[in-house]
Order: sequence, then structure tokens, then C-alpha cells
Amino acid sequence: MISKLPRWVEYGSFVLALVAGLVNSVGLLGFQHQSVSHLSGTATLLGTGLINTNLSDTLHLVFILLSFLAGSVISGYFLNGGSLKLGRNYSGLLSLEAIFLFGAIYFLSNDSVNGHYLASAACGLQNALATTYSGAVVRTTHVTGIFTDIGIMLGSKLRGETFDRRKLTLFLLIICGFISGGLFGAYFFNLLKFQALYIPASICLLLALSYSIYNIKANQ
Repeated sequence: MISKLPRWVEYGSFVLALVAGLVNSVGLLGFQHQSVSHLSGTATLLGTGLINTNLSDTLHLVFILLSFLAGSVISGYFLNGGSLKLGRNYSGLLSLEAIFLFGAIYFLSNDSVNGHYLASAACGLQNALATTYSGAVVRTTHVTGIFTDIGIMLGSKLRGETFDRRKLTLFLLIICGFISGGLFGAYFFNLLKFQALYIPASICLLLALSYSIYNIKANQ
């Protein structure tokens, strides 16, 4: 049970999901309809591509998967554990995510697939920033698991078990953030093309700064 959910967890989860939704919508609209914030679709495309596409396209999908993994490795290296805790160096990793996105803009604007890999690495890094908070799974770059967890919670409630409203609040914020990111991403991609990635990159920097300030005040 999440007895007390700090506001910084709620706000941070919503904003990070918004960032992921923005990046993923740009990926779907500009990367040949490929998702970069999660890998289920990419892994399926890889499987079918082994039969239906050429070697170059297949290797591209492999590098998308490996780039996401590399981003997760970076977070895993700099963070000791996956639980969300105040005081960890999230600001540095969020700044690095922004750098990856700025790099993606440069390469994508020059028709280089390296931009795809940097965007995927940014999402992998973000998704590994925190995996749990007080027993609740916190994934901000995809919502499949969150919908599954909500379904499990509702099923348990129907069986008569206690319903964790705070956990549901967290999950709904992530879902709303991801959908909102997709909405804004589609709108700004139509206006700015790959320059739309400046928006999630800037949000990451602002979030890093906000977290640093909050962390300093909390430790005073």
C-alpha cells in the first residue's frame, strides 16, 4: 500500500510520461512508424523482418533494441538500485537524456539513423531511472504494464481485497501523461518535424533543475 505519495513523485511521473509520449509520437510519425519508448513492437518487427526485409533494415532494428538497452545500462551504472528515492542523482541522468535528444535532433535533421538510436537510448535511460516506488511499478516510457497492474488491482478489489487508491492515482497520472505527450508530439511534429524533440529535451533540463532545487531544500 502507498500510504503517502509525495507530490514530487506524482508530478515527476506525469512529466516523464509526457516526455516519453512526445518522443514516441515523433518516432511513430518520423521513424518509419517505429516506436522508440518501448520495445515490444520493435522486437516483433525484428522477428518478422528476419523473413520479410533485407539485412540493413534488420540490423537497424537490432541497433534500436541495443540503444534502448545501452540507455538502461547507463542508469543502472549511476543509480544504486531501481527504487525511486530522494537524493539520487536523477538530475545528472535527466540532463544526459536531454543531451541524447539534442543529438537526435541533429542527426535526424541530417537524415542520419543515428538519431533513432540516440532517441531510443534516451528512452531506455529514462525508463530505468526508477522501477518501483513503495511497491508500485513505475515505468514512464510505456503503459502496457500499468494497464495490466490496474486490471489486477480491480480484480483483487472485486474479490474483496483492499484497493490502493494512491497507487491508482500514480498509474493514472502516468497514463494521462503518456497520452498527452502523444497528442502534443503529433501536433508539434506537424509544425516542426524533428525539431519538435527540442520540447521533451527542454522539459528534461527543467525537470533536472527542479529536482535539484527540491532536493537541496528537502535536505536543509
